[in-house]
Amino acid sequence: MSKKRNRGGLYYVIHNWDLYILLLPGILLTILFKYVPIYGIIIAFKDFKIFDGFWGSPWVGLKHFNRVFSDSYFYLVLWNSFIISVYKLVWIFPMPIILSILLNEVRNIYFKRTIQTVVYLPHFLSWAVVYGIFYALLSNDGPFNDILAMLGMKRIPFFVTPRVFRGVLVATDAWKSVGWGTIIYLAALTSIDPELYDSSKIDGANKFQQVIYITLPGIMSTVIVMLVLRLSSLLNAGFEQIFIMYNPTVYNVADVIDTYVYRTGLGRQEFSYASAVGLFNSVVSFILIILSNALARRYSGRSIW
Repeated sequence: MSKKRNRGGLYYVIHNWDLYILLLPGILLTILFKYVPIYGIIIAFKDFKIFDGFWGSPWVGLKHFNRVFSDSYFYLVLWNSFIISVYKLVWIFPMPIILSILLNEVRNIYFKRTIQTVVYLPHFLSWAVVYGIFYALLSNDGPFNDILAMLGMKRIPFFVTPRVFRGVLVATDAWKSVGWGTIIYLAALTSIDPELYDSSKIDGANKFQQVIYITLPGIMSTVIVMLVLRLSSLLNAGFEQIFIMYNPTVYNVADVIDTYVYRTGLGRQEFSYASAVGLFNSVVSFILIILSNALARRYSGRSIW
């Protein structure tokens, strides 16, 4: 037994070579699409020209970062990214938890499966389709505005009104993602011992008390992991959704770092400047996941690593 322990990791790899071969495609894809592109961050420190290439373009040091931090519009998109992500965190993050707890209490299996199917379906729709659905519902002559007009209220052009556009982003993201998010929490709920609920009934606990003292503590480790992952992407407000839904009239409340990088990098072909903005976003995200994981470990005793 002690000899096997002393043989170390190489012994384990040799005797489980078939498992590592199965891992190989995933490892190669990760290296190819996640690590190899890191090489491209050098253009943030160069005046990159397409025809000069990565190494032919001249080094300029922190020139583009100085421009980023002296650009007032950058702080606007930074604020938009932060505030939209916070709105989504506050409103959307608890929804899958609540929905999964409610579904877990449903005893009619056919009704439960029907509800699960209905709330899962939006996840499989592209943002282009989701935009088309909500544009039809929220347009000036759409059913929602017709109801407002029947109630004697003014019609609201939702997609071109800055004061309500962030709410539209949060609502559409919730409609598309909440149902799919319940899968993780429903899986976590299956790990809770049913005898705990039976014992609590004998002690006189009602449903609400069971949720507070059994269900939530039972899935708290999963909640912590999902929260840490969500906090790490606090400046990623959802590129695809916003890019499809926004327009110049709402840039001041909806233009985020990802859309700004796209417009400056590919639209205006300022590749070095866009890379500097993107690198800043990546560094902040890295710091956030380290801090959120450390805080979760310190105050809850649970963390990803």
